[in-house]
Amino acid sequence: MKTIFKNATLLPEYGFDSRLVSVCVEDQKITEITENFTENPDVNTIDCKGNLLIPAFYNAHCHAAMTLFRGYGEDLSLQRWLDERILPAEERLTYRSVRVATELAIAEMLRNGVASFSDMYMFEDAVADAVLETGIKANLSRSFVSFDPDADILKDFRFDEFRSLAQNYQGAGNGKIRVDLSLHAEYTNTPRACRTVGEYAVANGYGIQIHLSETQKEHNDCLQRHGKTPTAFFSDLGVFEVPVTAAHCVWVSDEDIAILAEKGVTAAHNPVSNLKLGSGVMPLRKMLGAGVNVALGTDGVASNNRLDVLREMQTAAILHKGITRDPAVTLAHEMIPLATRNGALAQGRTDCGRIAVGARADLVLIDRNSIHNMPSYDDYAMLCYSADRSDVLLTMVDGRILYQNGAYTSIDEERLRHEAREVFAHYFD
Repeated sequence: MKTIFKNATLLPEYGFDSRLVSVCVEDQKITEITENFTENPDVNTIDCKGNLLIPAFYNAHCHAAMTLFRGYGEDLSLQRWLDERILPAEERLTYRSVRVATELAIAEMLRNGVASFSDMYMFEDAVADAVLETGIKANLSRSFVSFDPDADILKDFRFDEFRSLAQNYQGAGNGKIRVDLSLHAEYTNTPRACRTVGEYAVANGYGIQIHLSETQKEHNDCLQRHGKTPTAFFSDLGVFEVPVTAAHCVWVSDEDIAILAEKGVTAAHNPVSNLKLGSGVMPLRKMLGAGVNVALGTDGVASNNRLDVLREMQTAAILHKGITRDPAVTLAHEMIPLATRNGALAQGRTDCGRIAVGARADLVLIDRNSIHNMPSYDDYAMLCYSADRSDVLLTMVDGRILYQNGAYTSIDEERLRHEAREVFAHYFD
């Protein structure tokens, strides 16, 4: 199907200044960007009316099915939140509960302009089925934990679930699904398991998703256990020899940042979750200055409580100004790639996250004429400081419109609400 966006405003980096352009999409990709629009009644044409067309957002770290636990473990530290609320509740998860909860998460993300997400959880076959049904994209990983130093992680049931996921879903939906390996964290895995997973990833060409130095306790306990930081721990065991997305990276040293930069690790910044759990703040300016690829993640809604990458970008944009007392430590135009291109690169989707001929058509239309966005002298500043998720008028993924003007094209919203209520009502009986 061919779609033309006419009268669109692009960000200044694309070279059109304030001139309106037309963006042509066909066969999942952007095929033309021009100031000369030719009307064709046989082509689906969307009049952007001067609104801002941007690359869609990428959620670099989340646990989508945790919509099931939104508001369930509030005002607790990370360890109490896990031990007292989340881990016991996760023991009751089923394929159906994860499937419905994930579809709810996807609906929220599409409404918020997210085209793809990186997921780390269990029952990932249910997540994959929800992805294929709705048309969003995702990097999926079945998280591993290991506590027996003599156990072989390759014989663990979790690894069997990963193999099944990879066999059945790798590349599914014309590349919408990519399967990654996942080590939950240093404190939930043995050195042997981490080394084995790293070697398996190198031998078989998989990326890896991990949690890294989320809390001061995690960081310091690793120093006591191993005489090194979690970053050095994973690096020394060969985990960083493949593309890795490391979520949080709050308590990292300068030496850690140098390792992340050298190894090409993506740091997934989760400012809202880290603030809400009292975990701390990633040293963003140091990360960017060292050349680390920093992307944005929401984490799960049990610790956020929204799947809103625009809010993550806005929080990051102002948070670091406050803690450094330097208003120039983050610049609005620098923040957009964290929410878009950098997340696509973290997922290995090199043809995504930008508006260019030949790029995949992951696009979002933002209302520049909302009362709270007027006037927009600077569209970078508008996105970073005034725009709201309600300004998302349209979300396109791989050339297919999945959300437009309050309605979904691939999700029956009323059916989803009904199924979600059923699952919620019975889950905590």
